Amino acid sequence: MTQYPFDLAGQVALVTGSGRGLGFEAARLLAVNGAHVWLNGRSADLLDRATTQIVADGGLASPLPFDITDQAALDVAFKRVKGEAGRLDILVNNVGLRDRRSLFEFDLVAVRRLLEADLVAPFELARRAAELMVEGGRGGRIVNVSSVAGPLAGAGDTPYTMAKAGVDGLTRALAAELGCHRITVNGVAPGFFRTDTNAQQAANPKIGEWLQSRTSLGRWGEPSELAPAILFLASPAASYITGQTLAVDGGFLSHF
Repeated sequence: MTQYPFDLAGQVALVTGSGRGLGFEAARLLAVNGAHVWLNGRSADLLDRATTQIVADGGLASPLPFDITDQAALDVAFKRVKGEAGRLDILVNNVGLRDRRSLFEFDLVAVRRLLEADLVAPFELARRAAELMVEGGRGGRIVNVSSVAGPLAGAGDTPYTMAKAGVDGLTRALAAELGCHRITVNGVAPGFFRTDTNAQQAANPKIGEWLQSRTSLGRWGEPSELAPAILFLASPAASYITGQTLAVDGGFLSHF
């Protein structure tokens, strides 16, 4: 009997920034396909509501509130996952901080804060997750959420572009380092998605008109449209794929 290629039954996943938006949709899809998903964010109330919704949809989920840039909080969180679940099979590095300002408006405190959240924290989360995966001896999956701002750049977004380009490099480097342990590391690069964070821009008809001409599909993406790509890369279906970043952008990067 052929195994369902996206079956995650018995696996344990951690999705950062999963209280709402793209992270929530990814966590929900992993859960309904069989994984026990730990939901991360800084708001315990938001995570409780998200957990309740996933459980109502038939998934298995637990809230895990902590700040990914806080090393002491990371210690507590990973000890809890190991103690209660006994394993970790999937990590989705989804948290992303954005700060749109011109180059000369930034001070180094703000730059370092963004890099800490968008690049250093994913590095450390991946390293800690990989330790549990190696210890378990079953391999694992790490999926980093990058951005089309990694390979492309625009004015007023320098630290974020720098960080996301770093996430793409981190994905390749971790794939090279962890392949011997049967851990695959891949990324997804979202384009323009209609999330709560982007609500103001999504309501702007001029941006909608620009997307019609700038993307092959001519529209905003919906949060639920990124989640299947993450499920694919986290599943047995992607067992021979590593070190890749998949653009989920409606054709933004490929459209001339």
